[in-house]
Amino acid sequence: MQQMDKITEQASRYHHLEKMPVEELLNNINNEDKTVAHSVEKAIPRITPLVKKIVANMKEGGRLFYIGAGTSGRLGILDASECPPTYGVPDDWVIGLIAGGDSAIRKAVEFAEDSHTQAWEDLQQYFINEQDIVIGIAASGTTPYVVHGLKTCQENNIVTACITCNPGAPVIEYADYPIEVVVGPEFVTGSTRMKAGTAQKLVLNMISTTVMIGMGRILDNKMVDMQLSNNKLVDRGTKMLKHALKLSYEEAQKLLLEHGSVRKALDHYKVKK
Repeated sequence: MQQMDKITEQASRYHHLEKMPVEELLNNINNEDKTVAHSVEKAIPRITPLVKKIVANMKEGGRLFYIGAGTSGRLGILDASECPPTYGVPDDWVIGLIAGGDSAIRKAVEFAEDSHTQAWEDLQQYFINEQDIVIGIAASGTTPYVVHGLKTCQENNIVTACITCNPGAPVIEYADYPIEVVVGPEFVTGSTRMKAGTAQKLVLNMISTTVMIGMGRILDNKMVDMQLSNNKLVDRGTKMLKHALKLSYEEAQKLLLEHGSVRKALDHYKVKK
């Protein structure tokens, strides 16, 4: 793969970090972080058609895959793993894959990201097909695991997208829906877990949230399909029903626990009435 001048690898604007007072370090990091949302805003016109395509495909039975390495891979897994409890969807609606497998979530697997074949092999474990969409996440846009994963997906007529922080990166060539979020050099040179990682997290939040709204998993502004997996969520669901149906807290909680979700409780109550 040809070398390129990566913005994500350019030298920090700050020097002698080891000599800075703690408060100055924190303020400078925060000042850099403040620029990220504005960079993401510029990418919204590219994100919009991707979300529309994902919703259309998912309504026909397609799935959304994220592939990435290191921080990028972990962010994809994080976003995917939060969809079932938040929106009550099956575990296989959104799937995150990381170079090196699940063990790489906690501990780096040496050279895993350099494989030209592993991403496709990982995707095949899920019987990937033409209804699915694959988003490659790579801050540098040069990660072989991601680049060659998307390339093979395109060769097999699977829709691809990418999230990168380097304009003109190789990964863009193999993305039907390329998303570039140029955040500039990192506070610590090359540490893309910082601004680039924040940008990727913001974009992933936007994509999955908007997709789930499009799939009907939100009512008004409420997570009515969330899994009641802890006391906090049971309390949240109870309060949703209490306010929506003008019930006492005890009545709302009984209704919620009887039906297992806010949506089912609302539907039952409306039918009963």
